[in-house]
Amino acid sequence: MVGEGAGNKVADARRGRVEKLVNLNWKLTGQFRKVATLDDGDFCVDNLPLSLLPTLIQLTEDSSEEIERVALGIDIRGGYRSLKEAAHVLDDLKSRGYTLEILFLEASTSVLVKRYKETRRMHPLAQGGRMDKAIEDERALLSELKKRADYIIDTTTLLIRELKQEIDRIFVEHEDFCNFYLTFVSFGFKYGIPSDADLVFDVRFLPNPFYVDELKPLTGDDKPVYDYVMSSPKAVEFRNKMKDMLDFLIPNYIAEGKTQLVIAIGCTGGKHRSVTLTNAMYEEYANTEYGCKKEHRDIEKDRLRYICRSQEK
Repeated sequence: MVGEGAGNKVADARRGRVEKLVNLNWKLTGQFRKVATLDDGDFCVDNLPLSLLPTLIQLTEDSSEEIERVALGIDIRGGYRSLKEAAHVLDDLKSRGYTLEILFLEASTSVLVKRYKETRRMHPLAQGGRMDKAIEDERALLSELKKRADYIIDTTTLLIRELKQEIDRIFVEHEDFCNFYLTFVSFGFKYGIPSDADLVFDVRFLPNPFYVDELKPLTGDDKPVYDYVMSSPKAVEFRNKMKDMLDFLIPNYIAEGKTQLVIAIGCTGGKHRSVTLTNAMYEEYANTEYGCKKEHRDIEKDRLRYICRSQEK
C-alpha cells in the first residue's frame, strides 16, 4: 500500500522503480510477506500496524532526508485490531488530502497451505489448529482492504518473476491494469488433466506430428511442428472459435468477480498438438489488457521416459 501527500514526501508508487523489487514472498493471503527494494532513496516498511500509518507519514514529512518513495507491506501480523481499524485509518488519511493506492495479493487456499509447508512456518492465526481454517480467517480479516484495493493480483499460478512483471506493468510501465489473469496450459491426457483447470479443450482430433518421422522428436515449440499442425484448416478454425468463446466468457467471468482463468489444452502426450495450440492462444492474448502466461506441463515427459528406459537397458 502506498500513500501520497500534498507535500510529495510520501511515495507515489507509479514513480517508484519496481524493477529492482526483489525477494517477494506472497505466502500470506493478501500482502507481501517481505518487501525489499534495492533502489537508493526507496523506503520500505514491512508488517506495519495500520494504526501507525499516519505517524509514519508525519515522520517522512518531518524528516531532514528527502524520502521520495515509500512502500508498505501490511498483513495479518499487524494484529486483529490494526486490521479492524483499516477503514477508519484510510478514510482519515483521504480526508487529510492523501491519495492512497492498495495492491492486494491473494492465492488459493491449497496453494497457500503448500507455501507454508515449504517454508515450515506456522500461520499467525493457526495456533496449533488447522492451516486452511487460519487462512480463511485471514481472508475475512483482510476483506476490507481487498474491497478498497486498486489492484488485485491472484498469485496462485505465478512465479516470483511473473509477479514482478505484473507489478512492473502497473507501477513502471503505467499500463492499464485489469484484475484478471489468463493461464494457458498444455498437457497430455495420458498424464492426467491439470487439477486447477477451469476449462479443458481436447485437440486430439488434429493431425498428429508423432507419426511423421522427422517431427516425432520435436515439440510444438519447434517451428516445423507448429507449421504442420497449424496448416490444418481444422486447427485454424479451432483457434478462431476458441478465441471467440473466450472473448465472450472473459468479460462475464470478470463481472462475476473471477480474477483468473486456467485454460488447459490437451493432446495424447502433451508434446506436439497441445503445445502448438497453447502457443497459438497465448499469442492471441499476450498483448491484451489481461495478464497472460503459458505453461507446457508435459512437454519433456516422453523424452525423460525414453531416457530412463534406455538407461535401464
